Amino acid sequence: MIKILIADDSALMRKCLSDIFKDEGDFEISTARNGAEALALAKGFAPDVISLDVNMPEMDGITCLSRIMVECPRPVVMVSSLTSQDAEVTLQALELGAVDFIPKPDGTVSLHIDKIRNLLVSKVRAAARAKPRASRFLAERVRRTSAQALAEDKAMTERPAAGPAMGPVRGLVLIGVSTGGPGAMEAILPRLPAHFPWPIVVAQHMPESFTGVFARRMNGLCALSVTEVVRPTAVAGGQVYIARGDADILVSKRTGTLTLLPAPPSAHHVWHPSVARLVSSAMEQAPAANLLGVMLTGMGDDGAEAMADLRARGGRTIAESEETAVVWGMPGELVKRGGASVVLPLERIADQLSRWTA
Repeated sequence: MIKILIADDSALMRKCLSDIFKDEGDFEISTARNGAEALALAKGFAPDVISLDVNMPEMDGITCLSRIMVECPRPVVMVSSLTSQDAEVTLQALELGAVDFIPKPDGTVSLHIDKIRNLLVSKVRAAARAKPRASRFLAERVRRTSAQALAEDKAMTERPAAGPAMGPVRGLVLIGVSTGGPGAMEAILPRLPAHFPWPIVVAQHMPESFTGVFARRMNGLCALSVTEVVRPTAVAGGQVYIARGDADILVSKRTGTLTLLPAPPSAHHVWHPSVARLVSSAMEQAPAANLLGVMLTGMGDDGAEAMADLRARGGRTIAESEETAVVWGMPGELVKRGGASVVLPLERIADQLSRWTA
């Protein structure tokens, strides 16, 4: 049995979510009306996974998550609407150690809950097997109030973007990541120097309303400039490019210059932005020896076959090791296919990229 704690201030939402897991037959369910109750039950009920609403009375979701990760770490899945404001708070939660998030259904909950049923169950099952990992900034954040944290984060993300590094582009770094991605990115990108010579393209499985916020948050943490790709963009060194959510990103050439093109999501691929399409398009435009693939934490196998092909053609690839991955699905699939040049924990990946691109 999987023990799940459902924390939501809406009685209807608690009932709808509880009914979904009751139908599965292998869940033991407890519920909480607010963050304070959730924190108490996290210690007493000892759930295998917690679904946590972002906005709750008495103790909000961020404060509750911070306390859980310090006092009784458990895998947490955030329940969030897709507004820009909630995207900001949800990304903060993911950086604090939440495993994943699910979108609240649009419209009347009881009528639209089935739209997220399969996604909810699959994410909760994956989270129950995941290793909770607190952000390296967690201790500092817990000492602050939620209002102070949000104000400081807003100022941080409004930092002006750095200018591009000079010199010709000799290659591309291609990063594929899903569940646990914001925390993984936080452990890698800020470690890279402002003069990092190769452009970095990131396909992070996220909704459209999240990727712009994600890019701004990462831009505030990194010496490199981090932007969301919303139009055809010529690549430059010293830049990190985040693919727009709910769409795909392709590598092309315009007047001999490597260019990133936003593209409608492919019906032949399950996850978007598609890591497989990104890597395959890059191999069509650049020699494999000039491409570095990085496969990070995430469910499923998106991009594993393409990155294995990249290595077979002479490219180099990194798979995040199981010891640090929140979910060792995507990197594990790359390793199974013999497609990883090296398997490394998160804290060693930035140094490896710097050595390979030096």
